[in-house]
Amino acid sequence: MRRSDLPFGSEFSPARIDLPVLLELAHEHGADWQAFEDAVRDRYFSTHETSDYNKGKLANNTKLSLRAYGLIDEKDTTLSEIGRTLYDLRGDTPALYEAFARHILTNCQGMNFVQCVLDMHAAGEKINLNKLRHWLQERGITVPRGGKHMSTLRLWLEKPGVFVSRYRVDQTRLNRILGLDVEEFEALATFTSEQRAYLKAIANLDSDGPHLSNDVEKLAVATYGVTFNEKNLPKQVLYPLQDAGYLHLERGTREAGRGAKPFLVTATDKLANDIVTPLIEQIEKQTRTDLRPMLRKSLKAIREEVESGNRHIRGLALEALAFKLMRLVDLTYVATRLRGDVTGGAEVDLIFESARLVFSRWQVQCKNTARVSLDDVAKEVGLTHFLKSNAIVMISTGRIGNEARRYANRIMADSNLCIIMVDGDDLALIEIKPAAIVDVFAREARHAMDLKELSL
Repeated sequence: MRRSDLPFGSEFSPARIDLPVLLELAHEHGADWQAFEDAVRDRYFSTHETSDYNKGKLANNTKLSLRAYGLIDEKDTTLSEIGRTLYDLRGDTPALYEAFARHILTNCQGMNFVQCVLDMHAAGEKINLNKLRHWLQERGITVPRGGKHMSTLRLWLEKPGVFVSRYRVDQTRLNRILGLDVEEFEALATFTSEQRAYLKAIANLDSDGPHLSNDVEKLAVATYGVTFNEKNLPKQVLYPLQDAGYLHLERGTREAGRGAKPFLVTATDKLANDIVTPLIEQIEKQTRTDLRPMLRKSLKAIREEVESGNRHIRGLALEALAFKLMRLVDLTYVATRLRGDVTGGAEVDLIFESARLVFSRWQVQCKNTARVSLDDVAKEVGLTHFLKSNAIVMISTGRIGNEARRYANRIMADSNLCIIMVDGDDLALIEIKPAAIVDVFAREARHAMDLKELSL
């Protein structure tokens, strides 16, 4: 079975089973997993028109789902710590479902799931399971095709009112159950890996502090493998975390001949919240968390930020532009090769794939320059052997040079590569009418077909 970052949920839907009863069965049979499966089979699947073997498989799926949600131990059906907490709440249905939802949100990728839904709403996307799976995948959250993982998780969050009307999120209800404003999750998602590691390191300490800032830094390096710029630790890590309300800093005193002492760092009550560290760990499952807020914006807003005077924003906007365009044709994101913050926003390279009819791999280069040159195309062609690509997409906010087009024509005529050119005029049209990307790609496909015409 393919790995999933969302918990397995087959035969565990609240529409099928009663959670208080299931917890009672687990409590009753404890270490005897076979007796538990038999009890589940008799309770929920005995009337199914299928063989006894299949009834047993259904009961086994329920057990595996309980285990995936962390309610029973890995080796048997003994209730875990959160399972015992829920068992004690079984007589108070609202409190039970709220506690289970809080566990899902903090420990089962639930907040990543909810935030992805909110991002899709913000981007104006119509939500269905297929699109949702792709959006999660782009954020580094793996969900197998055809599984019940997403539906089951949403239904459990629907029980206490986090979800209403299928994919509409009640953010007030979410904030109350989570005990943390959803905007705070957004803020955590914008932290750098060094800032997140520092927060987790200080949260791991026995007391809130004060601690020497360099001692926390050493712990973060040893525990999470990050590297800090020691000279810029206050500017890059400490001050931003203090501004966000997670740390309190006291300036060290200067000793003769020894320079300034490290800061004294104290964790605030905000960091003491026991859901912050699990939420940070959820965020770290995602790829490119700094890109996610950009994906919520319209193509028009992204194109405006491509012209930003801030190099980092310009680079993120350029990458988001490539994401948006390739999502329109339903390609699957794989990796980013050149980051916008590395290239100063001049260019970004991404890899996408598709398994529709046949497998294909697409190299996408997005350039924020006045002109795409022959050398730009030649660089991408040279990488195709290494990357095993079938198609190259050159996206320019400016124009595609004539030499670049002639070179691309020669390559397409003499090889199996397709090189798709999308210039600033195309982007302006797609911005007004996103479906126009189909016409642009069709135009380029017909051009490639003409170049590759066979003489038989």
